[in-house]
Amino acid sequence: MKITFLGHSCFSIEINEITILIDPFISGNALATHIDVSNLKADFILLTHAHQDHVLDVEVIAERTKSVIVSNYEIAMYYGEKGLKVNPLNHGGTFKTDDFLAKYVNAIHTSSFADGTYGGEPGGFVISSKDKNLYVAGDTAVTMDMKLIPMSLKLDAAILPIGDTFTMGVDDAIIASNLVECGKVIGCHFNTFQPIEIDVNDAKTKFSLNDKELIILEIGEKINL
Repeated sequence: MKITFLGHSCFSIEINEITILIDPFISGNALATHIDVSNLKADFILLTHAHQDHVLDVEVIAERTKSVIVSNYEIAMYYGEKGLKVNPLNHGGTFKTDDFLAKYVNAIHTSSFADGTYGGEPGGFVISSKDKNLYVAGDTAVTMDMKLIPMSLKLDAAILPIGDTFTMGVDDAIIASNLVECGKVIGCHFNTFQPIEIDVNDAKTKFSLNDKELIILEIGEKINL
């Protein structure tokens, strides 16, 4: 499983020959001007919720790549009405392919499109391949429902928001990592704009003091899980 950070909360995940794109917000991110949206690969686009900083580039990518949009029922229907390929889920449901599974799990946040359309209840994804398990929390507060995840599988990494204000911050992300029983955390949803700016070095130190690893990727940087 190869993970590429594309800025904010957007990640590209490669499993075998399949590419999964998470929450594409690139063209509106001043920090990601070196990422060419027109060249991004996507077989599947997984959306945690409908806020513009998670769905801005969905339509242009989905139209070009013919990818399948996987999200909650309301988001799937929103894009389905635009003629795009969709697969709806609801909390607890799992999208299944030969290469990976993606379970839609609970998140505490809000969800609406920029035009005011209701975007259903927000969520996260637990993505499982043959030998790796990744939790993508989406925008969320820390929630006790996270304790359910390690009851089913052992995570190799967790992608958690750490920017505070609109999601949990660093201290709560450490609590979340304890709840999901995962010591390797990839940070997201920070430093994109002023209200979510943080001291990255301080965040890494806090994680380290709790015997956790906080991985901060540069935009465009890849890691193998």
